[in-house]
Parts: sequence; structure tokens; C-alpha cells
Amino acid sequence: MDVLNEHFISFGLKKEGIMKRLSQLIFFLILSFLLILPSTSFAQRNQVRASLKASVMQRLGIDTDITIEYSRPGVKGRKIWGELVPYGMAPGNQYSNDKPYPWRAGANENTTIEFSKDVLIEGNKLPAGKYGMHMIPSEKDWIIIFSKNNSAWGSFSYNQEEDALRVTVTPVEAPHKEWLMFGFDDLAGTSATAFLHWESLKVPFKIELPKE
Repeated sequence: MDVLNEHFISFGLKKEGIMKRLSQLIFFLILSFLLILPSTSFAQRNQVRASLKASVMQRLGIDTDITIEYSRPGVKGRKIWGELVPYGMAPGNQYSNDKPYPWRAGANENTTIEFSKDVLIEGNKLPAGKYGMHMIPSEKDWIIIFSKNNSAWGSFSYNQEEDALRVTVTPVEAPHKEWLMFGFDDLAGTSATAFLHWESLKVPFKIELPKE
């Protein structure tokens, strides 16, 4: 009986030792994961992007500021219009829940445009605020969308119900531009023509201050 008791006690101690080592191993694995995760996220956040972030600001009148924030993809020998950037809405995919979506007018996060005061876009009123900018290209005319949602990743979650304004414009041929850019032309004090320029195409849209 004493031998049997010693056997059970010995078995119990061994089992307890195994469980203790297993618990220590699990704790070590969890701790290692928690330590690695922040450093991995930090490294990802600090990677140099292929499409660098940029912004451009233009003042109209006395105190109306227009700021466009975007990312700058490169042509890199690719055919852009009608291929990399499809005409019409892009086909739905896993990121858009299989819903067709417009072009983000850049890369990475949503391109945004902010107005410090009310403006007119192609003659249409648009209140002061910050808007997500999307575009629907075609071989002839383009639709530019100003969305009330300005914090999306790209255009995957675009929702037409969030549109603040849509305007239709006509692109023009332009000298080759390797890196996508936004800018302002035709400065006339209280009006200007904003534009997107990439590859050999420029997409202009007129911005002006409302008359008092």
C-alpha cells in the first residue's frame, strides 16, 4: 500500500511539474507575441511608401483656404487610363464587399479636399468642410465626387448616399507627369482651376467664391 501511495504521489508531482512547465511556456509565448506585435506594427507604420503623401494649399480671396491631401503613385511604365485605373466604376472585390467603387484619385488613404469657407465647384454650391474626393473616369467626361466621408481607406467603402456634390468635367491632354499631382491654375483672385495631373492627362475643375 505504501509503495502504491508513493507511486501516486510521484505521479502527481510529475504531472504537477509538467503542468507548471506548460503554463510557463504558454505565458512565455503570449508575452513574446505581445512584445513582437507593437514592434511589427511600428515597423509597418514606418516603412517608406511607394506612393508618398503630399498636400497642396491655395488661398482665394482674403481668407478662403483650399487644401488637398493625397498620395502620389508613379506611372512606372504602366498604362494608366482604362487599365490600372479602369473606366467607369471598378469591379467589386473582397475589400469593397463585392460592390463596384470609384477611383480614389490617388493612392493609399482617401484623397481629401478641405475648404475653410463656402465655395462654388463648377458653379455648384459646396459648404465649408473637409470632403473625401473620388472620381469616375471615362474616355470622354469624368465625374468628380465630393463625399461627406473623408476618413476612408481608398474608395472601397464609398457610399453614394454620402455624396455632398457631384460634378462632370472634361479632361485634357497634358505633358507626361510621372508622379500624380494636384495643383491650381488660372488664379484670378477669387477663383482658380484645381486639377489632377497624371500620365498624359489633366482633370480640371473650377473653384470660385460665391458672390456676396
